[in-house]
Amino acid sequence: DYLDNGNNKMAIQQADKLLKKHKDLHCAKVLKAIGLQRTGRQDEAYALAQEVAALEPTDDNSLQALTILYREMHRPELVTKLYEAAVKKVPNSEEYHSHLFMAYARVGEYKKMQQAGMALYKIVPKNPYYFWSVMSLIMQSISAQDENLSKTMFLPLAERMVEKMVKEDKIEAEAEVELYYMILERLGKYKEALDVVRGKLGEKLTSELQSRENKCMAMYKKLCRWPECNALSRRLLLKNSDDWQFYITYFDSVFQLIDESWTPPPEEEHSLEGEVHYSVEQAVEFIEERIAEESRSSRPLRGPYLAKLELIRRLRNRGCNDEYKLGDPEELMFEYFKKFGDKPCCFTDLKVFVDLLPSSQYTKFISQLLEVIPLSAGAGGEMALPADIKALQQHLCVVQLSRLLGIYHAMEKKQKLTVIRELMLRYRHGLEFGKSCLKTELQFSDYYCLLAVHLLLDLWLEGEETAVWQCLTLLEEGLSHSPSNAQFKLLLIRIYCRLGAFEPVAELYSSLDAKHIQHDTIGYLLTRYAESLGHYAAASQSCNFALRFFHSNQKDTSEYIIQAYKYGAFEKIPEFIAFRNRLNSSLHFAQVRTERMLLDLLLEANISTSLEESIKSMSLSPEEDDIPWKDLRDNRDLTILFNWDPKDRDISEEHRKLSLEEETMWLRIRSLTLRLVSGLPTLSHTVQPKNSEKTAENGVSSRIDTIRSLLQQLEAAVDSGKKFLEQKIQYPVLGPPPTRMAGFFSNGSCQCQTSLFYLVSDIYELDTNGLEDSAEIQERIGNSFKSLVERLTDLFSKCKGDLIEVRDGTLKTHPNLLENLVFFVETISIALWVSSYCDSVLRPFKSNLQKKKKKKKESSVAMPPVFTHFLDYVTELQTLTSNVIDHIKGLEIILTALKLEELSLKDTLLLQEEKKFTKTVQGKVQSSYHHSVQEIGELLKKRLETIKKLKI
Repeated sequence: DYLDNGNNKMAIQQADKLLKKHKDLHCAKVLKAIGLQRTGRQDEAYALAQEVAALEPTDDNSLQALTILYREMHRPELVTKLYEAAVKKVPNSEEYHSHLFMAYARVGEYKKMQQAGMALYKIVPKNPYYFWSVMSLIMQSISAQDENLSKTMFLPLAERMVEKMVKEDKIEAEAEVELYYMILERLGKYKEALDVVRGKLGEKLTSELQSRENKCMAMYKKLCRWPECNALSRRLLLKNSDDWQFYITYFDSVFQLIDESWTPPPEEEHSLEGEVHYSVEQAVEFIEERIAEESRSSRPLRGPYLAKLELIRRLRNRGCNDEYKLGDPEELMFEYFKKFGDKPCCFTDLKVFVDLLPSSQYTKFISQLLEVIPLSAGAGGEMALPADIKALQQHLCVVQLSRLLGIYHAMEKKQKLTVIRELMLRYRHGLEFGKSCLKTELQFSDYYCLLAVHLLLDLWLEGEETAVWQCLTLLEEGLSHSPSNAQFKLLLIRIYCRLGAFEPVAELYSSLDAKHIQHDTIGYLLTRYAESLGHYAAASQSCNFALRFFHSNQKDTSEYIIQAYKYGAFEKIPEFIAFRNRLNSSLHFAQVRTERMLLDLLLEANISTSLEESIKSMSLSPEEDDIPWKDLRDNRDLTILFNWDPKDRDISEEHRKLSLEEETMWLRIRSLTLRLVSGLPTLSHTVQPKNSEKTAENGVSSRIDTIRSLLQQLEAAVDSGKKFLEQKIQYPVLGPPPTRMAGFFSNGSCQCQTSLFYLVSDIYELDTNGLEDSAEIQERIGNSFKSLVERLTDLFSKCKGDLIEVRDGTLKTHPNLLENLVFFVETISIALWVSSYCDSVLRPFKSNLQKKKKKKKESSVAMPPVFTHFLDYVTELQTLTSNVIDHIKGLEIILTALKLEELSLKDTLLLQEEKKFTKTVQGKVQSSYHHSVQEIGELLKKRLETIKKLKI
C-alpha cells in the first residue's frame, strides 16, 4: 500500500520490519528493492534484486514484484532470465510459460518467442498459443536483414503451419484468418490470398465494416484484375453512394479498361463480381444516376456531386472533355455551394477542384456565390451581415475561396487594409452567435480573425513594420474570446519567435497540451527557438518534454505489442514495430538529443562540474555516433498552420526536401561539435617520458587522430552548409522555420569554433614534442591566440546594437542580435574548454622549468614564448568577456527604461479594445527580451569566473 501511495520510505521501513522476523521472505526483499529504486538508491535496489533472483523464486508474488522492479530499471532482459528459471522448475505452468513469452516480446527475441509459443501449445493446446508462434515467425521474417531468407524460410514455414490447421479444420477465430491472409500477401501469393478471403474462411472476417470487400479489392489491384475492381466498386457504390474511396477505384478501373480496350466475354458473366463498366459513356451515366438517386434521399450526400467534378478533371487531364457534356465545372461548383455552403467542409471539398476554373472567371465566380448568401444590411447602409450561423458559414466559405484564388493577394495596400477592417468587423459581429459556447469550443467566426491576420502578414512581408504588431494584437484578442483555438496559439508562437520573444511561447505551447506523438510532430516549434533566443532554462525544459516522450516510446511500444498478442490483433504488431523504428530514427529526436547535451555542457561544464565529469555522466565519446544518418525521418508536421494561400505561394514538396536537407546539415555540424568537445578530456595530459613506446599504447595518439578526423568532417559539413546557403532559399512565412546555420556562418562563430579545434591539435603537438625544439609550433600557437581574440572581438561587434528600437512611433525588434549573443556565449565556452586543455599541458612544463631554474640557480633560464602568448590570450579573453557583460548590463538598463506605453501605433485602424491587447503584446515582447538578456548575462558571469582560474 505504501508503494502504491508513493510513500517509499515507509515501504522500506515496513519491509525491514518483516525481514527481521522472516529473513528469507523473498517478496519483502523485492518490495524493499522497489522502494530503494524509487528513492534513487538504484545500486542497492539492484543488488537486493539480484540476491533474490539468484535463488530462482517460483512464487507468483516475488516474480510479479521483480518484473515491476526490472521494468522501472529499464532492464526488461532480466525478466526473461527470471521466467526461464521459473519455467525450468515448474515446467507445466501455463501462466509462467505465457509470462516468459511476453517477456521475450518485450525485448523482441522473436526466435525464442516462437519456441515459447510452441512449448505453451504443447502444454495447453489452445489455438491462440499456436498462432503466437506463427506470428513470431512473421516477425522474424520482417526483422531479417536478408529479404531472401524471409521469403524462402520464415514465411513458407509460417504458411505451412497455418495450412496444417486449415486442413485439420481447426481455424476458429477471425484473427487466425487475418494472419493467414497476411502471410500470403507478404509471400506475394495474391491469388491464394484472394481465394482465402472469398472462400469459407473469409466468412469469419466480420469485425470491420467491409473488411472482406476491402481485402478482395486490394488483391484485385495487385493482380491487375480491373474488371473485378470495377464491378466490385460499382456494387459497393450502389449500396453507399457516399463512399469516396470506391469512386476513386471505380474511375481508376474504368480508365484502365478503356486503355486496354477491354470488352466483355460473349455469353458469360462480365466478371467474378458481376457487371463491368468499360466506357466513358457508362461512367457518365452511372454518376448521373447516383446524383438522381441522391436527390430522392432524405439525407444530402456530397459524394455523387464531387464524383462528377472528379470525372471532369480526369477527362480533362486525358484531353477528351468536350465530347461528353457533364456540364460546366463553374456551374456545378455553384450548385454544390448552394447545397452545402453552410457546412464547414464545403471549402475543403471545393479547394481540390478550383483548378478546373479558368483564372479569368475567378472574380465573377466569387460574386456569383456572394449573391446567393442571405445577408441583411444594417440601418444607415452599413455592411451587410449574416443573420444566422448558416449564412455566416456560407460567407466564410466565400472569403476562404477568395483567398485561395489569390483575389486578396492581388490587392493594393489600401484595399487590403479595408478588407482587414471588414473581416474584423465580421469577426466581432459573429461573436454574437457564440455567446453560449463553452470555453473549450471555438467561436463560429474565428476564421475571419485568422484570415485578417494572414492579410496583415502579407503586408508585413511587403515591409509594413506595424502590421506584425497588429497580427499579434488581433490574435491575442481572438484568443481571449476563444481560449481553446489551437490555430491562434500556433500562429502566435510562430510570430513571437520570428520577433525573437520566446517567453510568451512557452506558456502558449503548454496550453496546447501536446500529447504523445505531437512532441515529435510539432515539438520543433519550441526547440528550434528556445535556446537560440537565450532562454536556457526553458530550452532545457522543452528538450526534456521531447526526450521523455522518445524514451518512453521504447517501453510503451512493447506494451502495445503484448496487448496485440493477447487480443489476437496480429496485423497491428508490424505497425507498432514500424512506429517504434520511425520514432527512433526521428530527425527531431536526434536534434533534441544533440542540442540537449550541448546545452548541458554550456550551463554546467567547468561551472558546477568539470568538463570531464559532465561528459562522463552523458556517456559521450568522440568515436561513437548514435545518429542513424541514412534512415533519418522527418516527422515534423509542416502544414499544422491553416493556410488559404494559392498553390504557388503555399509550401511545396521542394520546400520540404530543402528544409530536411538543411536540418540534416545543421544537425551534422552540431553533432560533430559535440563530439569534438567530448574528445577534449580524453587528450588531457598524461605524464609520460617523451617519445616512449607507451604513447601509442595508451591510445592517446589514436585519440588525437579521432579529433583530427572529426575536424576534417566538420570542415566538410561546413563547406556543404555554405554551398546550400548560396541558393538563398526563402521558405513561405508559415512554412518550415530556417535553421540557425546562416547566422552561425555570417557572424563568424563557425570560423572561431573550427580554429579553436585546430588549436587543440597544435597544443597536442607541443605536448608530444616538448618545449626545446618547438619554436615554430609555439609561434603558430601564438598567432592562433591572436587571431582568435580578433575573431571573438569581431563576433562581439556583431552583437552590438539595440534589441528593440522605436522608429517613427513603431517598434522594431532585432532577434539576430540576440542569436549572435547566444552564439558568442557558446563560442566563448568552447574557447574556455580549449584553454583549460592548454592550461593542463602548459602547467607541468612550467613547474619542470622552475625546478631546473632552482637546480641551476640561474635567474636567466629563458621562458619559452608560448607562456606569454597564453597569458596574454587569457587576459584578453577576460577583458573581452567583461566588456560583453557590461554591454549586456547596458542592454538591460535600456530595456527596463523603454516606456512602451507611450508608443501610439499611429494607424487609426486600432479601436479602443484593440489598444489594450497591443499594450499586452508589447509588454510580453519587452519582458521576454529582458529575460533573455538576464539569462545570457548570468551565464557569462559564471564563465568569467572560470577564466580567472586560468592563470598558469
